[in-house]
Amino acid sequence: MKPRLGLPNLGLGLGLRSVHFPYIIEHWPAVDWFEIISENFMDSQGRPRRVLDQIAERYPVVMHGVSLSIGSSDPLDWEYLRKLKALADAVRPRWVSDHICWTGVAARNTHDLLPIPFTEETLRHVVERIRVVQDYLERPLVLENPSSYVEFRVSCMSESEFIARLAEEAECGLLLDVNNVYVSSFNHDRSPEDFIRGLPHERIVQFHLAGHTNYETHIIDTHNDHVIDPVWALYRLAHRLTGGVSTLLEWDADIPPFPVLHAEVLKARQHMSEQLVPASAALSGNCVPGASDALPQPLHHVVAKVE
Repeated sequence: MKPRLGLPNLGLGLGLRSVHFPYIIEHWPAVDWFEIISENFMDSQGRPRRVLDQIAERYPVVMHGVSLSIGSSDPLDWEYLRKLKALADAVRPRWVSDHICWTGVAARNTHDLLPIPFTEETLRHVVERIRVVQDYLERPLVLENPSSYVEFRVSCMSESEFIARLAEEAECGLLLDVNNVYVSSFNHDRSPEDFIRGLPHERIVQFHLAGHTNYETHIIDTHNDHVIDPVWALYRLAHRLTGGVSTLLEWDADIPPFPVLHAEVLKARQHMSEQLVPASAALSGNCVPGASDALPQPLHHVVAKVE
């Protein structure tokens, strides 16, 4: 399969976190690539930027943002975009990504990835903003499906349909967060397989993998643990449908030593070669190592709705 939007498969990468700076600089580990949180470096000219410059000389780097707020009703933040573009010009990332969400209103940042209603009006609004941002950055924008915990009653299409239409109409790339698919599908009692099958696979340029916290009635996307077997099963499906794209492990809380992270993302290799479990086995939720990797359907529970 040809590279999407001219963007290559970088292999298996890790999120760059400051706690691991000393280890990386000392050992220069055999990691394929690193992803940075854009906001952590946009206003820094100190040690973080010096370390990033050294890393960018040796490894491919991707920029991943959390404050673009592409779905907000506020005007685009041009000061933020100016800083984002300046960082991209300096670091030369393979691509720049963010989330399909909004993060604030009235110029206030909630520092959270908030859900948007999946309507025709929202679609037109977000597509237009993506086009403007891509023109300004002079590079494709890659957008991620966030985890969600509530939905809007006014939504008139599924999330996967919304994302598919958005990617085609805005001509942008997609970052498929496989763990987020599992989390949101569990929380809203939907099929994670159907979500992944409903996306335009030729526009997916990157995968995210992560751990989460299961509270039985709902799941929170905490990025603080190992990837569970059902998420690996979803990854196998996504890998098969896309032909394989750049894969990254996120771990942002209770961060373990660097070799633990590296070993976790390297597990993806075995799942790239394994066959997908039969769909008929999807009701099994056994996560014991060596047991069935079948995809569990989300538990039935009350789903919060926002008017």
